[in-house]
Amino acid sequence: MNLSIIGTGYVGLVSGACLAELGHTVWCVDREREKIERIAAGISPIHEAGLDDLLAKHVHGRLHATTDLPQAVRDSEMTLIAVGTPFDGSRIDLSFIHQAARQIGEALSKKAGYHVVVVKSTVVPGTTEGDLTRILEESSGKKAGRDFGVGMNPEFLSEGNAVADFMSPDRIVLGGMDQRTLNTMEKLYEVMDKDVPRVRTTLRTAEMIKYASNALQATMISFANEMANICSAMGGVDVVDVMSGVHLMRPLTPKLDDGRMIRAGITHFLNAGCGFGGSCFPKDIKALAAHAGRIGASTPLLDAVLSTNAAQPNRVISLLREQLGRPLDGAKVAVAGLAFKPGTDDLRESPAIAVIDELLRCGAMVSAFDPAAESHAKQKWGSRVRIESTLAAAIEGADAIAIVTSWPQFKQIPQLIAGWANPPLVVDGRRMLGRNSVARYAGIGLSDGPSTGERR
Repeated sequence: MNLSIIGTGYVGLVSGACLAELGHTVWCVDREREKIERIAAGISPIHEAGLDDLLAKHVHGRLHATTDLPQAVRDSEMTLIAVGTPFDGSRIDLSFIHQAARQIGEALSKKAGYHVVVVKSTVVPGTTEGDLTRILEESSGKKAGRDFGVGMNPEFLSEGNAVADFMSPDRIVLGGMDQRTLNTMEKLYEVMDKDVPRVRTTLRTAEMIKYASNALQATMISFANEMANICSAMGGVDVVDVMSGVHLMRPLTPKLDDGRMIRAGITHFLNAGCGFGGSCFPKDIKALAAHAGRIGASTPLLDAVLSTNAAQPNRVISLLREQLGRPLDGAKVAVAGLAFKPGTDDLRESPAIAVIDELLRCGAMVSAFDPAAESHAKQKWGSRVRIESTLAAAIEGADAIAIVTSWPQFKQIPQLIAGWANPPLVVDGRRMLGRNSVARYAGIGLSDGPSTGERR
């Protein structure tokens, strides 16, 4: 198929590159000329494993980049909308969706033949069949269902693993206004493994599946963190031991017929840490709760998920205050990890922001290292934070090290500080180090009392 994709952020660019890999001809559209020029040169504007290789492979073949939205729509059979939907504090901002719909409609007014417009952006239920369809009809002068189709195809891409997630999906959700739209959308994925479950449903249900999926994962994270906070207050219990036992529940670790036990991937979300971040979970949970409130539905569970998560970065600060043995004012604190998760350079809603801002407010001298987010961090904090290019340089001379992102490189910390005459306190905000791996260790979900579990 010939496809146009509006928006070249994580969803749009990854989707475009992967769809080109599946054999489609793709036009990636963005109004930022500098970004388009980078993509056209085969240079990814985002840090994402495998994306550079796909761009290098397809950018001079099936993958094109342009700022000319009308031409891209006219030259394609289907248009995917992958623009941002930020949350403004009370509702998601649909201005980018509306603008894209208006421009697509204007292009369709000058195009003959049937065309399908598919939303990949995360929008609250009712948006696609409501605002989007209305604007498309008004701006095109055509009728949805007769002259063009409208669909919803939510993405389930995890930053840092987005290419692999797209190419090996756990499910494909297709929402359409009618069967013709759904049948056309099926062509996007017809070369994929036929064993991948396909969900064909309504527009509203497809929109809600995306929110429900993110809400479940966020809830699991906050559940693990609440258990961690109970363990910390209780004494003699380590949340790592507790969750290791929880993971062995049969639904989480089923036993196969041959006796092997397989750990379910969703247990990844059932581990304690300093909170979730990124462009999806915080925004989407807030947007769903706000939307529910407007339609008269209460969300006490989602409200608690957000409340627990908002407080979690403060656990790192509390451990630093309690265990450092000196005031934070003037203390040298190295922050290991700035991106909201490993594998990405994305700082949006990262727990590191709350941790660093509070450290600066308290007068600490902050250094930091992240394997991917160095340039973004320098733009955000400037000279207020010493951003280093290596982990060793960032932790040099530190009174304390706070692990905020679980980059695998940080497993080197015990080795790097092993010979120090005055070893720093290590506050493990992701529980990725063994608690006996360093001389001075404090971790979320671990109290000072003796543990009843086997020490790692």
